[in-house]
Amino acid sequence: AKIAHWAVVMRPAVVRAKPGLASRVITKLPTSTTDGTQNDVLVLSRIDISPHQSWYRVRLPILPNNTTGYVQKRDLSPLFTVNTHLYINLGSLTATLKRSGKTVFRTRVGVGKSYWPTPRGEFYIRDKLTNFNNPFYGPIAFGVSARSAVLTDWPGGGYVGIHGTNQPQLIPGRISHGCIRLRNAAIVALSRLMHVGTPVSIR
Repeated sequence: AKIAHWAVVMRPAVVRAKPGLASRVITKLPTSTTDGTQNDVLVLSRIDISPHQSWYRVRLPILPNNTTGYVQKRDLSPLFTVNTHLYINLGSLTATLKRSGKTVFRTRVGVGKSYWPTPRGEFYIRDKLTNFNNPFYGPIAFGVSARSAVLTDWPGGGYVGIHGTNQPQLIPGRISHGCIRLRNAAIVALSRLMHVGTPVSIR
């Protein structure tokens, strides 16, 4: 069974194209997201270039999607682990959560319309939000590291979320600005099984 690793950005971090302080800067990671939550990154591998300088290769929540870069280990928290992986199938309009390789949850979903498509690729769950005043998002929403080059339903725009809905009759379907919508009972059930840091494959 595959284990994934994630970490919290503990201080503003410079992300470089290769491990080493002379490498090109790709972006900078703040300690909090645009949602006001702690900023988490999926950690893919580690490289030690000296006894005192270790780097993590991380998946980045930026465009173009699927971008990775290197962050100094000292800028991140100790690693956390998850054994879950969420698969979104844009063809069959399904979400499937696997734990240690076994399916533990499956539901039908709404995804982006053809002109506001849900991006394909490898991503991760960045944060979990509750207490929405707007019933449009349902009771719970997960922020995903996926970005849209056009528009999304996510507050502030640009990011792709997985959230509930006040229009369950539209699910399954191609109904959103790129976000992934579940019926409210399904998002509540998923939230009990899936944690921040879970890898997300959208295919």
